[in-house]
Amino acid sequence: MNDDTAALGGDPGGDPGTATGGDLGGDLPGRLEVELKYAVRDAAGLNELLATGEIAGYRVGAPRIALVEDRYVDTAERSVERAGYAARLRTRDARVAIELKSLTNEAAGIEALHRREELGGPATDDLDPDAWPASAARGRLQSLAGGAPIVERFRLRQRREERDLTGDAGTILLTVDAADVLAGDRLAGALGDLELELQSGDESQMAGLAAALDASGLVEPEPASKFERAAGLVADLAPGDAGPVEPAVEVPAPRDTGRLGLSVGKTPGVQAADPLAEAGRKILRFHLARMLAREAGARAGKDPEELHAMRVATRRMRAAWRVFGDAYRPRRVRRSVEELRSLAAALGSVRDLDVLIDGLDAYVTSLQPAEAVSIAPLAASWRGERTQARRVLAQILESDAYRRFVEDYVEFVRTDGAGIAQVTATAPQRVRDSAGSRIWSAYEHVRAYDGVLRWADIATIHQLRIAGKRLRYTIEFFREPLGPEAQMLIERVTALQDHLGLLHDADVAATLARTFLVERSAHLAPATVDAVGGYLRNREQEVIHLRRTLGPAWRRMISLEFRRGLSRAISAL
Repeated sequence: MNDDTAALGGDPGGDPGTATGGDLGGDLPGRLEVELKYAVRDAAGLNELLATGEIAGYRVGAPRIALVEDRYVDTAERSVERAGYAARLRTRDARVAIELKSLTNEAAGIEALHRREELGGPATDDLDPDAWPASAARGRLQSLAGGAPIVERFRLRQRREERDLTGDAGTILLTVDAADVLAGDRLAGALGDLELELQSGDESQMAGLAAALDASGLVEPEPASKFERAAGLVADLAPGDAGPVEPAVEVPAPRDTGRLGLSVGKTPGVQAADPLAEAGRKILRFHLARMLAREAGARAGKDPEELHAMRVATRRMRAAWRVFGDAYRPRRVRRSVEELRSLAAALGSVRDLDVLIDGLDAYVTSLQPAEAVSIAPLAASWRGERTQARRVLAQILESDAYRRFVEDYVEFVRTDGAGIAQVTATAPQRVRDSAGSRIWSAYEHVRAYDGVLRWADIATIHQLRIAGKRLRYTIEFFREPLGPEAQMLIERVTALQDHLGLLHDADVAATLARTFLVERSAHLAPATVDAVGGYLRNREQEVIHLRRTLGPAWRRMISLEFRRGLSRAISAL
């Protein structure tokens, strides 16, 4: 299914309408998914086939990697499944969509062919559909649930290797998926699939591809969907059985952090009447628990998002020390900030290269095969740097210094009153007394860029990005006692931050591509110099484009509406 599923026809408000791609129960707009589904017999042979660049007359595009999490949901009584559908919340590139698929395969004649109706719409991580944007998909799910609460059944964490197949008759999306099936915190098993989904052109073109793949002997038709096979694995999971675990890489066994007594809650629990020091402790405890929960995944390196989440947790803790630091003794603040900075730098070195490599992989998909081969030395160089950065990170996470840091930090966040600064009885010392000024100060540091932004250089724009991040974190820290306008404020700051982040990533990619050429061009083939030069120009043009289109996000940040919303949010304290 295409991941851009916000609009598939019909009424966006969720009312039934006329189907665009089929009936889907008789009253629901949707589309028809047509795909070939196979189990892989010979992975090495399949890779060799794809490397030839051609299958059954279709040109095989360069691979790109996508990380996807599917949370299959239903009511406790399985109302959705009994009605003939599977429902999942799909997260990809930080976006969440609700997707419903018919469980009935309407295909006939080709063993591997699956034809199912599907419907999608935007959503959030929340299991309450009322929290999602209105869509026909949301309305249909609510109708099937009949008012019963939605619960998670199981999850699939997938690494998808995607390629575009392009031919005269149309285009096909080919994916090789590797998925872990998780029931709660337990691994129920693993799935692997080859799927070819029709993107454009007539369905008849699928027959030639199916014939070629059947003749190869590398794959065999898969009659069941991922949902059906995953549900079977979960049903077979014995009580207490953790399931088979096959790590992607050999890594040291993670330290047991469960004994540290921290758990990941939904919110920090900050209240207006909290002393600043204890509100800060709640924030630090919340994000330390999140950091430790991601540590094993960051060590393993199987899912880059685990490391990303661990890095984000360290960033938020550093920001919390900046916001709440004056409530603690200076020595305590300095020690914690220095230790977090060192850890964040090691995590950041790996994460920044992950982003660079993902961006380069996406660019390569637009190239001709010869150009994709020519640019490979740049990708190999960055992957080598990432491998070295991961070694450095592993050494830090295995060190006695890191162990002492975690144990000391856990003791601090679990002990009320630890490390607090002495204050007078009349000094503002509760959230309601000074949160407003701290938020306003952070906003003022962002708004100050209005006078220079029109002609600002990249370094200045990067400083604005940092100021925006500090404003967002400050609002988020006090989100619970603030007024309802806080959500709008956070969304607008995030939109600006995302835009500036893309600009920063493009500039970094251009700078590193330029450095690569300056340092190595004498030893590179002319085709590689040309290919890397093309990528450099592409990234420079993207920087120019993002600078030109910054205006709307910026104007929403400095608007009267934003300032009034900020005032109303703070007035709730």
